[in-house]
Amino acid sequence: MGELRADWRLRLRRGDAHGPLCGAGVLVDQHTVLTCAHVVSRPDAVMWVEFAENRDLEPVAARVLPGGWLPEGEGGEDIAVLRLDSPRPQARPAPLEPRMWGGMEVFATGYAEGFDDGLTLWGRIGGTSGERVQLDAATKAEVVRAGFSGAAVCTRPYEGRPARVVGLVVSWRGDLGELLPETNRLAFSYLIPVDRIAELSPVVKELSSPYAWDRGFEERLTRWLDDPDDDPVKITVVPPGSGKERSLRHLLHRADEVYRGGRSSRPELADHVLEHIAFPPGQYLAYWDWLLGTRPRPRPLPAPPRRPPTVVVDGLDQEPEPGPLIGLLARLRECGVRLLLVFRHEGGTGWTAARDTLLRPALLGHADVLLARLKQAEFSHEVRYGVVGSGSLESATETADRHHAERRALDGVSDPQRQLTRLRELIAALRAELRRHRSRR
Repeated sequence: MGELRADWRLRLRRGDAHGPLCGAGVLVDQHTVLTCAHVVSRPDAVMWVEFAENRDLEPVAARVLPGGWLPEGEGGEDIAVLRLDSPRPQARPAPLEPRMWGGMEVFATGYAEGFDDGLTLWGRIGGTSGERVQLDAATKAEVVRAGFSGAAVCTRPYEGRPARVVGLVVSWRGDLGELLPETNRLAFSYLIPVDRIAELSPVVKELSSPYAWDRGFEERLTRWLDDPDDDPVKITVVPPGSGKERSLRHLLHRADEVYRGGRSSRPELADHVLEHIAFPPGQYLAYWDWLLGTRPRPRPLPAPPRRPPTVVVDGLDQEPEPGPLIGLLARLRECGVRLLLVFRHEGGTGWTAARDTLLRPALLGHADVLLARLKQAEFSHEVRYGVVGSGSLESATETADRHHAERRALDGVSDPQRQLTRLRELIAALRAELRRHRSRR
C-alpha cells in the first residue's frame, strides 16, 4: 500500500479557526494552495488552512494570490490559487500529474457534513464534459457532495509509488436536481484536470512540470540530514531557479542554522551556533571571539555533541568576501558542527578554499574515525567467535589494516580532486564493511 496520510491534503475554513468548514484544498509548494473559487467565495476572502492529516503542522491563514482568482464563467474554471500568510516547508507538497486517461482508478478525500475528519470516495475517470472531466462512481453513494470541492483527485497509491494529484473536485450533478446524489436517478462527480489548471495559472504550470522538483536530490539530502554519522561536510551545486533549488527550499528548515551568502551576518551565525555547543560556563565571549577570528583558540574545546548541529550555507559563492566566512566555518568544524555548503555555480567564488579548507580535511578525519571503528569491530568479532589466539592478534584486523594502508597512501596524492575521488571510494568501502559487521551481530 502507499502512504495513508498526506501533508498536502488540506481542510479549509472561511475566515478564521472558528469559521465554518467550506471545502478542501491541495498544498502544491510551501507557500501555495489550490482550491475552488466557489469555496473561497470572493477574491478578498481570508481562508483558514488546516493540515487535517498532520496535526504537528500549525494551521495558517491564506489569501488569493494576485492573478489566482479564476472563477467559473469569467474565462476561468472555478479555481482559486491561495498564498499562505507564512510558509509551511515542513509539509511535503502534492506531486502533480498532468497525465490522465479514461478508466484510471482515482480517489478523493473531502469534508462532507458529518465527516469533519475526512471521507474518502473512489471512482474511475470517465469522459469529458467541456473542460471538466467526469468521475464515475460505483454507486450514487460514492458521488462527491458538499465539502469535497477543492479536494485532490489522486491516483491509486502503490508501494514505492505514492499517490499523484491529477485534478481537483469541482462539482457533482444529478439528473433530477435533487440535493443529494442518492435522490437522483443519475449522479456524477466532476473534476478539473491539472493540465487545464496549468493552462490558466503560470504557478501551476511551473509546479506541474517534470522539472519542478529534484526528488533524487531531496532523498539524498534527507538521508544526509537524518544521519549524523554521514559525511561531516557536503558541497552541492544548486543552480538558481532550478527544481533542485525548490527542493532545497523545502528542506532548509531541517538545519539548525542557515547562513545566506551575501545577506547573513557572521557574528549572528557564531552567536546562534554557540547555543548548540556545550562550552564551559562563563566562556561565551572567549568562544565567540575565537569563532570570529579575533582571539586565540580557547582551552579546552567543547566535547562534540552526541547529535552535532547542522549549518547550511545557502549560496557560499554569493558571499562578497568568502575568506572570513570559511575561516569561521573551519572553526565550527573543530566544535563538531556539520556543514552543507551550497554553491550557485560550480567553481564559484570560494569553491577551491571550501574544498581544501573544509571538505578534504573533514573527509580525511571522517575516514580515520571509520577506520578506527572498523578495526574495533573486526577485533571484537574475532575475539567473540574464538578465532584469535595468542599468536594471531596481527591477523585479527586484516581488512582494517588493508584499508589503513589505502588511507596512508592518500596523504601522498598531490592532486586535490584525485585525492577526493579516492577518499570517497575509501569511505564508501569502510561503510560497507561496517554495515556487514553490524548485520553479523
